[in-house]
Amino acid sequence: MSLKDQLSEQQKHAMRAKDKARLSTLRMLLAEIRQQEIDNHKDLDDNAVIAIVTKMVKQRNDAATQYEQAGRQELADGELQEIVVLQEFLPQPLSADELDALLNDAITQSGATGMKDMGKVMAILKPQIQGRADMGKVSGSIKAKLA
Repeated sequence: MSLKDQLSEQQKHAMRAKDKARLSTLRMLLAEIRQQEIDNHKDLDDNAVIAIVTKMVKQRNDAATQYEQAGRQELADGELQEIVVLQEFLPQPLSADELDALLNDAITQSGATGMKDMGKVMAILKPQIQGRADMGKVSGSIKAKLA
């Protein structure tokens, strides 16, 4: 069963359970997926759906931080609840050791010797860690290893 099918099933369960918060989040996610499919004129695979979910989690984190700084805790709590629902559809996060091993393998595969080869390493790593690790932190780790 594809990730889109799982999302549709979860939406039906949320409707039956009358879970308005979960239903709203799932509808928002499915609408974003449909919009991307329309814009790109093709059906999205699981990797593309994971990329959308990852982007939405990042947006919710940023919004929650801004709401907390503005003293609007009730709005921040709403964003955090959406994050919990969205994270159910992301793959298991990588441990530090697993990430380090993948990073070392990618450097070896690409034959990277310096910072100029960072793009090659990222190209190898991105499909393996999409949605499983923060790409900003991964980028920092690659820079540290290649420097």
